[in-house]
Amino acid sequence: MRTRLNIFLVALAAILFAPLAEAASPALAAQSSSEASVTVKVTPRALTGASWDFEVVFDTHSQELKDDLEKTAVLVADGGAAQTPVKWQGDPPGGHHRSGTLQFKAVSPMPAAIELRITRQGEAKPRSFRWKLK
Repeated sequence: MRTRLNIFLVALAAILFAPLAEAASPALAAQSSSEASVTVKVTPRALTGASWDFEVVFDTHSQELKDDLEKTAVLVADGGAAQTPVKWQGDPPGGHHRSGTLQFKAVSPMPAAIELRITRQGEAKPRSFRWKLK
C-alpha cells in the first residue's frame, strides 16, 4: 500500500511540476541567414547539461558546401571569449544540402545571451545568430 502511495505521489508531482520546468527553459527560436545564395538555419536544441547542442542546416543550389564547422564556428557568451565546438555530428563537407548537430561545452554560469558565429569562406563577415537566455 505504501509503495502505491509513493508511486502515486511521484506521478502527481511530475504532472504538476512539468509545466514549470518547461516554462523555466523555453525553446529558443530557429534563426536563418541567407547570403551569397546559401541559407544557414540554426536552432538551439539543448542548452542544459554538460554540452549545448545546435541544429545547423545549410541549403543552396549554386555551390558545394565545404564548411568545416569544427574550425569555422564559435560560441560567444555575453560578449566573452569565443569557444570552439567540441564536435560536429552530421553530413560531411560537400553537396548542396547539409545538416547536423554542432556541440559545444556548456557555458557556466548561465549567460544572459549567446551568439553563434559561423565564418564562411568568401563571405565578408561571419553569419551571426543571437539568443537572449535571461
